[in-house]
Amino acid sequence: MVNHLLLNRILTILFLISIPILSSVGPTQEAAKRPATLQPAETRPFRLPFLDPPGPSTWLLGQAYGNTTGAYRQRRIIYEAGQGVHFGVDLSARCGTSIVAIGDGVVTKVDALAHGSAPHNLMIDHANGYASFYGHLLERPALEAGQAVQGGEIVAKVGDPDGNCASRPHLHLEIRNAGVYNQAFNPMLLIEADWDSLALVGPFGAGFARDLSDPRRWQGLYDQPEVHFWGPILNDYPNPWPIDWNP
Repeated sequence: MVNHLLLNRILTILFLISIPILSSVGPTQEAAKRPATLQPAETRPFRLPFLDPPGPSTWLLGQAYGNTTGAYRQRRIIYEAGQGVHFGVDLSARCGTSIVAIGDGVVTKVDALAHGSAPHNLMIDHANGYASFYGHLLERPALEAGQAVQGGEIVAKVGDPDGNCASRPHLHLEIRNAGVYNQAFNPMLLIEADWDSLALVGPFGAGFARDLSDPRRWQGLYDQPEVHFWGPILNDYPNPWPIDWNP
């Protein structure tokens, strides 16, 4: 009986000692997981490209930026130019939904063939060194190169890459380096929005491909790689998941 009492006392003491240790370690570990490049919402320079809030009757996050499973499977087809990753963010909405400029800027390109995203597209340069690119537009924007636009101003309409407004209407939004356009950056680091909540719902999901040799790499919304167009493929994994059925 004495031994059991002594054992219980020892366990109780160890438990009480561990409480402050655990409470101090937890936040530190969580802080370590946060991406160093993620800026507080008030410092992110851009707004969302829609006037209405997200919802089933307005718009949803379709596909995140980065090494998504969809981009990985087509890394040497559709996404070869972007080093094998999805170099923008897809926002699903009905055809004809109004798109607004994500910040003040100057139109530099309208329907530029070099940037794809048919049937129509738009490029706007911003004074902070970034450019925003809007793809899969319903019609040619009624704008001209050199025209100034304001953040929140309607500049285009959502279209469908298949041109039928039935298969997968969405806005493909990129943020590039202004003037040169040979780099793409993660819009989720630069656009003020609750991306974590937006990623909970959407037709494509937010899954990222894994390299099982380094399974935690590029698994969050905010730790995805920057893209240097026509650079080497970033995700030719020797041991991928999902299984690579389209090498």
